Amino acid sequence: MQVLNERKIRQKIRRLAIEILEHNHDEPELILAGINNRGMAFAKLLEAELQSISKLPLTLTQLRVSPADPLSTEVTIGMPIEALRGKAVIVVDDVANTGRTIFYACKPLLETLPKKIEVAVIVDRSHKSFPVKVDYFGISLATTLLENIDVQIGDNQPLGAFLN
Repeated sequence: MQVLNERKIRQKIRRLAIEILEHNHDEPELILAGINNRGMAFAKLLEAELQSISKLPLTLTQLRVSPADPLSTEVTIGMPIEALRGKAVIVVDDVANTGRTIFYACKPLLETLPKKIEVAVIVDRSHKSFPVKVDYFGISLATTLLENIDVQIGDNQPLGAFLN
């Protein structure tokens, strides 16, 4: 079942960009850190929308983490960790499910002292097992643990979010 079509996802991205600007209007720079491929694809869309409505300097980077086994490999970030010191960082992913991926993705951020860390997702599910608070979300869904959310985002495909 489709829960968000392309038009609705684009509307949500616009609204999220406005919210992010409202909460970060006094920041000298904003870091968007996309988790893996889908989080990075969403971060790029968010970056484009933010650039269309603001002159706030943005830096886009990628966080790499193994969602299935976050301790199996080191979590990496695509920029020097010291560049995050004193900055506002928004960790971006497609879906916040249990919160585990987002939780472990923040591990390298603990090696420095950002000004703040916020989280943005397209779909926020209501059953967190880890202490993760989503600050910006397109839609919040109360789902069962057996249901799956598939967000289609990225190159060469129409945007969509599906509940399976």
